[in-house]
Amino acid sequence: MARTTGSDGEKTEAAVREAAVSLIARFGYEAMSMRQLAAEVGVQAAALYRYFPTKEDLLFTLMREHMEGLIKAWDAARPDADPTTRLGAYVENHIAFHIERRHSTHVSNMELRSLSHDRLTQILRMRTAYEKELRAILRDGTETGAFSVDDTGLTAMALIQMMTGVIVWFRPGERLSMAEVTATYLSMTMRLVGAKIDDKTYSAARPFGRAKDAVAF
Repeated sequence: MARTTGSDGEKTEAAVREAAVSLIARFGYEAMSMRQLAAEVGVQAAALYRYFPTKEDLLFTLMREHMEGLIKAWDAARPDADPTTRLGAYVENHIAFHIERRHSTHVSNMELRSLSHDRLTQILRMRTAYEKELRAILRDGTETGAFSVDDTGLTAMALIQMMTGVIVWFRPGERLSMAEVTATYLSMTMRLVGAKIDDKTYSAARPFGRAKDAVAF
C-alpha cells in the first residue's frame, strides 16, 4: 500500500479509514463509492489511491486492523490463571472491544463476502486463531472439571455470537451500563458452560478492569 510521508499524510490516511468504516457501516461496501469517501474526508478522489490503490485494499485493511486490534487486546488482557478467570477475562475483553468499535465490528462481520478469496482466507485465519483461544479455555475448564461442555467448538461459536451481538442493541445512556451488560453476559456465560463456582470464585472471575467504573458511553 502506497503511503505519503509526513504527519499530514498519516492524518489523512487515518481520516480515510475512519470515514470509510462509518460510511460502509451505514450504506454497505458496494454502495459506498470512493468519490463519496473523498468528499467525506475533504480530499480529491484521486488522492485516496495514494493510500489505497483499490477499494478492496481499503476494505481488507479495515478488516485486518480490526482483527489485529482484537488479538492484541486479548494478548494484553489474558491472565495467567485458572480457566474460570481466563473465561471471565475473555468475555469482558470481547464485549468491551466490540462496543467501543461498533461500526468496525459491523463492517468486519457483514462485508466478508466482498473480499477476494485470498484475502478472505487471511481474515478467516485470524478469526480462527482468536476463536481457538476461547476453545482452549473451554477445553482446559472441561478437563479440570471446572466446566461441563459437551461440544467445545459449538459452545465457543455460540458464545462469540452471543457476545458480539451486544453491538446490535446496546446504546449509551439507556437502561444498562457497559459494566452491567458485561456482568450479565458473564453470568450467562458461566451458566452456559456449567461452571462450578461459588460466590467467592465468581467474584474473583469478574476482572472488570475497564468496565467496573464505566457507565455507558
